[in-house]
Amino acid sequence: MRLNSGKMPWEATLSGCPVYPSLEEDLSCDCLIVGGGMGGAMMAYRLSLSGASTVLIDKRAVAGGSSHANTGLLQIANDKTLTSCINTFGEASGVLFYKLCREALDKILDLPGKLDIDTQIIPRSSLLYASTPEDVPLLRQEHETLTTHGFHSEFWDADMIGAHYSFSKPAALYSKGDAETNPFRMVHSLIDKAHSGGVRIYEHTRAVRYEYHADGVTCYTDRGRIFAKKVVFAMGYETQEMKKDRGAELINTYAIKTRPLAKLPKWHEQSLIWETARPYLYFRTTPDGCIIAGGKDEQLTDPERREVRVLSQCRQLLEEVAALFPEAKGVETEYAWGALFGTTRDGLPLIGPHPDYPHSYFIEGYGGNGTVYSLIAAELLADTLAGRHRPELELFSLTRSSKPVPEPAVEA
Repeated sequence: MRLNSGKMPWEATLSGCPVYPSLEEDLSCDCLIVGGGMGGAMMAYRLSLSGASTVLIDKRAVAGGSSHANTGLLQIANDKTLTSCINTFGEASGVLFYKLCREALDKILDLPGKLDIDTQIIPRSSLLYASTPEDVPLLRQEHETLTTHGFHSEFWDADMIGAHYSFSKPAALYSKGDAETNPFRMVHSLIDKAHSGGVRIYEHTRAVRYEYHADGVTCYTDRGRIFAKKVVFAMGYETQEMKKDRGAELINTYAIKTRPLAKLPKWHEQSLIWETARPYLYFRTTPDGCIIAGGKDEQLTDPERREVRVLSQCRQLLEEVAALFPEAKGVETEYAWGALFGTTRDGLPLIGPHPDYPHSYFIEGYGGNGTVYSLIAAELLADTLAGRHRPELELFSLTRSSKPVPEPAVEA
């Protein structure tokens, strides 16, 4: 599966990144992690803290898949609003999902002091603006839902937005507690720390097939075998080629990174910015004074067609930057890329076991908040592997109904 097209910015930000050997022998472990992207990196790091005997393999180089195209926005809020989550899953489950995201953000913000390679994790506020006046009532309702359940949210009118940004919109929600990161550096930093903690890492090692036994799984690679008690599949969108019940809808998405600006435009706290429209545009800054913009999602096409579309779609993204921030008009694009992007039908990631794959667990952090979902998955699965029951996994079950019904309200 060809995941990305165009020119991506992150690899150039980490010179002399760690490299790992290919597997050329047989070995055994408690847990095998398949995939060296964000999900696998989070899982490897978390298991390194528990002392479990762990092996991670990737058919590419570490961070060479979808994580390479990640734009590094880390948020408590999701593509699916809290109001919508409650309407779909019921109040308890909807609020639980958002609380897990908030806890994950807190843990992510604690990572820099624990890792050896700078992840460029920077705390940020967020601004979610109404794309049209018709969206204002929905924003107001979401604001009330968030504050009712203890999440930070401020409702800003057009004047308040205009006082803090170069643009104004009909209304917006301002919130704190989010962050941005360099995803390439973050994956490498997590895996580097996991490796120093005893996790065995093998790049350019392809899993050819698996045999499932009563006491574990045998993974046959190009030039060796791995005997594992448990397997965690963290292969991102490529998991869709593995399972019959795919559970995700795949599309193409696009992003740009501009050249550095001499001075950033009027941009309150260099916040993360996104909108209520679906599909939505989003914007962030970088530590070197550039602007990243993403969106312009469209139906999945073949990779060759996506290569052609990168140029036109990313030209439109640059126009969106100039429309929002007139001070940035004339800035040039330095990097432009397209990538595969996936969402689940109900808006929640897929995490946990599957009845067709014994002794195995899946991390499918699909959606616009994949890094946050990866940390949630690592926490839940690490506890599960250690024998601790995590009922939260039911929320993310791979076999959950595609048409969930909210639980009935409990009468006093």
